[in-house]
Amino acid sequence: MHINEREKIIIDAMGAAGFISYRQLEGMLTASPATIRRDLMRLEERGVLTRVHGGARVAEGEAGGGRDAGHLQGTPFVQSITLNLAQKEAIGKAAAKLCVAGEGIMIDGGTTTLQMCQHLAGLDLQVLTNSLHIVGALLQQTGTRILVPSGTVYREQNIILAPPNEESMPRFYAPKLFMGAAALGPYGVMQADDVLVAAERRLIERAEQVILLVDSSKFHSSSGTIVCDLNEVHTVVTDKGIPDVMVRHIKDAGVRLIIA
Repeated sequence: MHINEREKIIIDAMGAAGFISYRQLEGMLTASPATIRRDLMRLEERGVLTRVHGGARVAEGEAGGGRDAGHLQGTPFVQSITLNLAQKEAIGKAAAKLCVAGEGIMIDGGTTTLQMCQHLAGLDLQVLTNSLHIVGALLQQTGTRILVPSGTVYREQNIILAPPNEESMPRFYAPKLFMGAAALGPYGVMQADDVLVAAERRLIERAEQVILLVDSSKFHSSSGTIVCDLNEVHTVVTDKGIPDVMVRHIKDAGVRLIIA
C-alpha cells in the first residue's frame, strides 16, 4: 500500500471521533508497526494530527477537531446525566458500600460517580474531588470534609482541571479512587480528552486502589485515549448488561467485578 493511501486511511479513520488507536490502525493497514509509527510522525510534522498514548488524535484546529478554551471533548454533563440513569444509580450505591467510615477517598468527576454521594452521608469521609457537582452534593453532609484541586473550570462538565504539565493537586493520598470512563475495553480505560486523561493519571498515582464505575454502555465504545491498562484497575462496578466477553477480560486481568 502506498504512503498516500495509508495517510488517507489514517485521516479518514479518525473521523468524527477525532482519535484512532494503534491497534485499530494495525488492523486496517497492511503495514508494520514501525511503518505506521513513521506515517503518524510524518502527519504530525505536517500538523494534521497529534500522537498520544495509544494512538493519535486530530490536531487542534484541524477539520473542526480543535477544542475551544474551557471545553472538553466528549458528551456534556447535562446530556450524559440522563443516560442509563437507573444503572448509574445502582452502580453508585454499590460503590458507596466499598467506603469505610472515617477514611479519605478521591472521587473523579462524572455522572456515575455523582450517584455515590447520597450514600456517603454519616460516614464522615474526607473527599478529594475535581467535580463541582460532587462538591454541591457533599456540602449537604455536615460530617464530610471536602478538598478540591486548583485549575480551570470546564463548564460543560463542571469540573476543575489543570494543564497536563501543571501540578495542582493537594498533598493527598487515598486508599481508594472512584472514577468513571468514556469507554472500557481489553486495552484499558479510555477518555475522550487528553486534559482529562492527564488529570486522571495524577489521581491514579495517589491511590492504592482504582475503582471504576461504568454502566454497561461503556463497553460498546472503543475510541479514546488510554488512561490506564485494565490491570491497573482494582475493581470494576457495573450493571448486568456487561457483555460476557468483557467479563472474561476483566477476570483474566485479575480485576474484581461487582455487578450492581
